[in-house]
Amino acid sequence: MSILTIAREYGSGGKDIGRKVAERTGYEYVDRGRILEDMRKIGTQWEELAKYFDENKPDVWERFKWSFRGYVALIQSHILQYALQDNVVIMGRGGNFLLRDIPYVLRIRTTAPIEKRIEKVMQWEEINSENAEWLIKRADKEMAGAVYLVYGFAWDDPAQYDLLFDTGLQTYDAIAQAVVKELQAREQFKTEKAVKLLELKVLAAKINAELAIDNTLHISSLDVKLKEEGLVEYGLMVSGAVHANDDIPRIKDIANKIAGNTPIEYDLRFRWQSRMGHTQYK
Repeated sequence: MSILTIAREYGSGGKDIGRKVAERTGYEYVDRGRILEDMRKIGTQWEELAKYFDENKPDVWERFKWSFRGYVALIQSHILQYALQDNVVIMGRGGNFLLRDIPYVLRIRTTAPIEKRIEKVMQWEEINSENAEWLIKRADKEMAGAVYLVYGFAWDDPAQYDLLFDTGLQTYDAIAQAVVKELQAREQFKTEKAVKLLELKVLAAKINAELAIDNTLHISSLDVKLKEEGLVEYGLMVSGAVHANDDIPRIKDIANKIAGNTPIEYDLRFRWQSRMGHTQYK
C-alpha cells in the first residue's frame, strides 16, 4: 500500500507511464482532469480559476489575492486526501513536493531528449515541429515557475526525486515495471507514525483550504502546519495576520470544528495601518 507521484517534462511520456502503473497495480489515477472535477463540486468558479492559473502564471498582485490562495489550498487539500486513501498515482500538481516527507511515497520524474518530445507533441496536437518545440518550452517553463512559486523548489532538481527515468533510453513498459517493483518495496515504510503524519497533513490542508476560500475573512497571511514538522504528537499550529480583529475568533472556530480532538495552537495577529502609513501588529 504505497503512493506514486510523477513529475514530467512535457512530452516525455509521464502520463502514459502513470496509466500503465495504475493498470498493473489497480491504483487510482489522479490527474488534472480529476482535480478539476473536484474543484467543480465545490463551485464552478474554482474550476474556472484552476483552468486560468494552469494556463497563466499569476502576476504580482494575483499572488496575494484570496482567489489564488484558495486555488492552491484546494489543490493541496485534494492531493493529500487522495494520498491518504493509498494505492494512488498522482500526476503532477506538485504532489512530489507536497508529499516529500511521507516515507511510503515514491516520487519519480520522467525526461526525454527534445527530439523525442517534439515528435510526440506533433502527433498529439497535429502541429509542425516548430510549434511543438515552442509548446514544449512554454509548458516546461510554466511548470517550473508554478512549482517554485508555490513550494520554493527547483522543478528539475534531481535531488527532489527518488527515481529519474529517461524515456529516450527505456520503454514505457520497462519503466512501469521498475516503478511497480519499487512501489512494492515502499510498502515496508508505511508505519503507524508515517500514516499519522499524513493524516495531520490532510487535516492541516483541510483547515487551510476552508479558511482560504472564505472571502468574508480578511486574511493578510495564513499558515496551517504541524506544530513541529515531522513530530506528529504535537498537533497543529495556525499562524497569520488579519485585517479585522473580529476574524480571529471566527478563524479559531472554523479550525477547531475541523480539527475535532486534534490540539491546535494559534499565533494570530491583528494588522492595521498607523497614521504614518506603517503596518503594525497587535
